[in-house]
Amino acid sequence: MKTANNIAMVNMHEAKTNLSKLVDKAAKGESFIIAKAGKPMVRVTAIDEAPAKPQKRFGFMKGQIVIPEGNGFKDDFKDYIEDIFGLSK
Repeated sequence: MKTANNIAMVNMHEAKTNLSKLVDKAAKGESFIIAKAGKPMVRVTAIDEAPAKPQKRFGFMKGQIVIPEGNGFKDDFKDYIEDIFGLSK
């Protein structure tokens, strides 16, 4: 491997032949450049892992919402809901 600015440089053929080994090295922090006809084309470096997404929490609003009983919300839409789900008699 040739070096350019202290970064290893490999030609296209060598990169194709040894891609798996080169990627392993890059993942360990050893960046390298792939050249075509002696001209640097791309730099291969390890990527930082994406930050973990926060997990969704079920029940996090428990007790903060109240649905009225009796002649409230449930009864207002009961016929409509039964109708759209084919439950009406």
